[in-house]
Amino acid sequence: MDLGRIATAMITPFDDNGKINYEVAERVIEHLILNCTDAIIVCGTTGETPTLTIPEKREFIDFTIKKVNKRIPVIAGVGYNDTSYTIEATKVVEAFGADGIMVVAPFYNKPNQRGIYAHFEAVANITNLPIVVYNVPGRTGVNISAQTTIELSKIPNIRIIKEASGSLDQMTEILANVSDDTFVYSGDDALTLPLISIGGRGVISVASHVIGNEMQAMIKAFEKGRHEVAAKYHQAMLPLIKKLFENPNPVPVKYAMSKVGFNVEKVRLPLVELLEEERIRFDEVWEQFQEKVAKLNTVS
Repeated sequence: MDLGRIATAMITPFDDNGKINYEVAERVIEHLILNCTDAIIVCGTTGETPTLTIPEKREFIDFTIKKVNKRIPVIAGVGYNDTSYTIEATKVVEAFGADGIMVVAPFYNKPNQRGIYAHFEAVANITNLPIVVYNVPGRTGVNISAQTTIELSKIPNIRIIKEASGSLDQMTEILANVSDDTFVYSGDDALTLPLISIGGRGVISVASHVIGNEMQAMIKAFEKGRHEVAAKYHQAMLPLIKKLFENPNPVPVKYAMSKVGFNVEKVRLPLVELLEEERIRFDEVWEQFQEKVAKLNTVS
């Protein structure tokens, strides 16, 4: 399965009482589809899944699959630090009609590489769904090594890698040793263009909530050999992307959504909303980004 160039790890909007706001969630889904998202990841890190109950996760995944209605792929986040729970969740979302699953390396347990491989193998053995292997050592406490990733890619339904290690060296080693039908995606927005330049497929993005069109313009410019234009887009976006991750994700992007017509700033504890001075600094960077992009659009 191909997720396209940009898959968005979707936020979970909450109402004033801290419940999932399904009316707004439907609007977010439509916004993403209209603004260059090629696939949606539901119940990933950006969806605040550590604070969602099991019934909430299942209901939200089912809702998203139904609302997207096969217009683009929907990948359900089912990763957990318990293999048996991950298997159970996989069976549930497969019944819902998910197009694939995203499985993170088991967190907190800190398994070794053999344990990591065994975890993914056990999940792959009970489903025919495509599996996205999600490596994010900054959150899980363990790195899925390049060699383990390469070995996992030999399992028939593991052909998509989300690499959020931040290491282009590791990504390069993976790309050099996997089959041509294995796609490597950046889990870091800032590394989208560098990864594509070394053979990566694209990005599983947070920033695409607000700059999906610009990210696609950058990628298309690179594909057409207009590397200087692609570089200019990257340079314009980088300060904004840094702002989006200056506070714990998804706090900044939920505030940033106010720039495109959404009031989704509310997060669940232990996350907290931006301070007023942080909002002001974000606004300054947002305005600078808009100015840079406006100039770029006149020449691209």
